[in-house]
Amino acid sequence: MSQSRLSTALLDGLIALPSGNIALMRPPATYDVSALPRAQVQIVHGFYPDAAAWQAAGYDVSQDMPAVSVAIVVVPRAKALARAMVAEACAKADFVIVDGQKTDGVDSLFKSCRKALGDLQSVAKGHGRIFWFARTDAFAEWTAPPPAKGPHGFFTMAGVFSDGAVDAGSALLAETLPAKLPARMADLGAGWGYLAAPVLARDGVKSLDLIEAEALSVQCAKLNVTDPRVSFQWADATRFDGGAYDGIVMNPPFHTSRASDPSLGRTFIQAAARLLAPHGKLWMVANRHLPYEATLRECFRNVDMIAGNGAFKVFHANRPQR
Repeated sequence: MSQSRLSTALLDGLIALPSGNIALMRPPATYDVSALPRAQVQIVHGFYPDAAAWQAAGYDVSQDMPAVSVAIVVVPRAKALARAMVAEACAKADFVIVDGQKTDGVDSLFKSCRKALGDLQSVAKGHGRIFWFARTDAFAEWTAPPPAKGPHGFFTMAGVFSDGAVDAGSALLAETLPAKLPARMADLGAGWGYLAAPVLARDGVKSLDLIEAEALSVQCAKLNVTDPRVSFQWADATRFDGGAYDGIVMNPPFHTSRASDPSLGRTFIQAAARLLAPHGKLWMVANRHLPYEATLRECFRNVDMIAGNGAFKVFHANRPQR
């Protein structure tokens, strides 16, 4: 197995780590930390599946960035979030390392940092790049603002899905929901809470659990949804154990990277079937090109497409099969 960019830079002596604690910011569960002194590594993460994996591996995990000697920014897909992470790293650490894939925009970030700081050492390897620099206030303007209301009237922030507009698929699902819904409801992958209002407006709803893996989205959802019938769960919807729900709504994600990954949506369907009571019902929207019909029919006795347009399709399913 070839060395990671981080291991290469450290083992080849290109980076000399200062002594002290190391904050590793938003690393995927498979990120290579073999060249780091384990006892000094702290994981800073807001995405529940990765956070839980690091915690299970015995690492200290927190959503809050501590003051450290070294911060390693693992570049996320969202450009605004990546810049905010660099700003936070510069504010909390003496030495900053930035590591990411080209497909996640690391080269653009590298160019911006080099424009501000001058020439920077880097290693390009494995379709990505790692670079590093000493603490600086040059990126203070990249600091993420707190959640703010957008033109749609909802609180969002950098790093949440559909932060600038209501997702068209979720809007179609909301329009399609029946006038009456079951009493105990859940939204799997609830994001910043858009579907909560239309669900709660239906007759019959007594409770709604918003289950979301991204902590930034949960933070926004708590500002957007104040109905006392709602509870917020920072959790992996595909592993959550909170059934048995009478009804579930969902607009499942289908990206684990830049590439489309239909298996993620299929896992959400399987989770919905597991979390529903025997009489439970599912309402789900998906991009039209995603092949979910077979999985829906494997997991539910009755499946119907109840709405659709050129981009999306909405399904209603009931009688989950265990």
